[in-house]
This record gives sequence, structure tokens and C-alpha cells, in this order.
Amino acid sequence: MTEAKRMDGTLFSAKLRDTLAGHVRDLRDLHHVTPGLAVVLVGKDPASQVYVRTKHKRTVELGMKSFEHTLPEETPEHEVLTLIAGLNADPEVHGILVQLPLPKHIDAQKVIEAIDPAKDVDGFHPVNVGRLAAGIDAMVPCTPLGSLMLLKDRLGKLGGLDAVVVGRSNIVGKPMAQLLIKESCTVTVAHSQTRDLPAVLRRADIVVAAIGKAEMIRGDWLKPGCTVIDVGINRVEAPDGSTRLVGDVNFAEAVKVAGAITPVPGGVGPMTIACLLRNTLVACCRQHHLPVPAV
Repeated sequence: MTEAKRMDGTLFSAKLRDTLAGHVRDLRDLHHVTPGLAVVLVGKDPASQVYVRTKHKRTVELGMKSFEHTLPEETPEHEVLTLIAGLNADPEVHGILVQLPLPKHIDAQKVIEAIDPAKDVDGFHPVNVGRLAAGIDAMVPCTPLGSLMLLKDRLGKLGGLDAVVVGRSNIVGKPMAQLLIKESCTVTVAHSQTRDLPAVLRRADIVVAAIGKAEMIRGDWLKPGCTVIDVGINRVEAPDGSTRLVGDVNFAEAVKVAGAITPVPGGVGPMTIACLLRNTLVACCRQHHLPVPAV
């Protein structure tokens, strides 16, 4: 039996970053504008710290300006909101990202809504959520956007395909469904209350797994030849006591059934940061009333 093609997000994201770097050079040389990304981290969550460091590295590599704001865990909510107000007013900052999760004493939704929608490169502000739902140009959340890029690279036009998104979060599930609807897919959003999930999945040409449960989706739940985007990142313990990262799909089983699948790690993850940089470039162009490159 032929195994599924592995969709290499690491390679795809590297090519995307190269393209973005060229556009950044053009902006700087032709228009004397350099895109700037501000990242706000509150607290010392280890995973968030690693993610922020990677974002900074990739931002600088592309020739963009990187503004890091690391605040103590106990920072009051009003101080975070004041910082965001300052970043909204800063002409050198074109994109603002507040690293989630935030400490419990800070209202994450209030913080998200404080960001200027034009600088909301995460695509979480209600204005951008509404624009995406209405099919209007919007800042699109990075993980769904990266997932869509991988799907279109693999399948070309998606119109008419049957897609199932497993998970209904505001960060992945809901915007992913909206993007697939815009591509003229027939979309089902499955979740914890879905009856007979295996039966729902067996008719899907496209499966996007974003439910946050390690290896929950089994190989025999999939339609032969389908394309699987595994957004899940779950750390599980190995028999020797070490840990490893796995997705929401049982990869060893699914690779024998699917036509193509993203590995974990090395699939969707690298695309998320590349799309964050893409959104920063787009935001910069829009704020300076410049043509937006096709990326």
C-alpha cells in the first residue's frame, strides 16, 4: 500500500519567507517603508517564550522591524491596555500580536478588542472576524491561513470538495471553516457533541483536525485518498519516560489511508509564523496605501 504524501510545512514556509523578504526589500528600497511587528508577552510561560523568540528571529531575518515587549506576570490589565494604545499610535508598528494565553487576571477579549483592527495581524479582533465571515478582505488568523495555503498547494482549486473541520475554536476551527466556504467547499464543522464522528469523517475529501486531543482521529475514520491537515500539537509521554509531540490524528494509521497529510511537527506549525509575517507585510502596505503583493 502506498503511503500518503507528507506535506512539508517547513519547506513551504521557507519558500514563503523568501518571497516575503523580497517584498520587504522592495518596500524599503522603493517606498522607504519597513514593516514593523510588535509582540507583547505577559508572564513567563515557557512555550510562549520559545514562540516569541522564534517570531523575533524570523521577523529580523526578513528585514522587518521587531518590537518585543515582555511584561511581568503580575502586570495589571490597565498597563497592558495602555501599552497597546501606544502601539496603535506608533507609525513604525504595523502589526501587533499579544501572545496568548494571558494571565488569568487579564481579560483576553478586552485586550484583543483594544488592538487597532488594521494592526491585528492575528486576525482575532471582532471586526476582522466579521469581515472574514462576510467574505470581505480581512486579517486572517495565521494557522488557518497557513493550512489553506498547504491545501491549495496540494490540491489546486478546492471548489466542490467535501471538507470537515474538527474543532470550533475562534483561533482555528471557525476561521478555517470560513476560509473553506470562501473556496466553495462543502463544509461541516464537527466538535465534541458531534454524533458518530467517524461516519462524518469518512465522507470528507479534506479533514482539518484542530480539536486538541492527542491522536484522537484514527486511520479507519478517514476516506481513502483524502487530504489531512493536522493542526494539533500535543505533548505525550513515550514508554522510556521522554516526551514527544503528536497531532490530533493517529499519524501511523492515517498515513496508510490518506492521500496527503501534514506531519507533527513540521507541518502546520512553521506555516503559522510565516503567515504572521505575511499578515504584517499586508498590514503595512494597507496602512501606507500601497499595492498589496500577492502572497
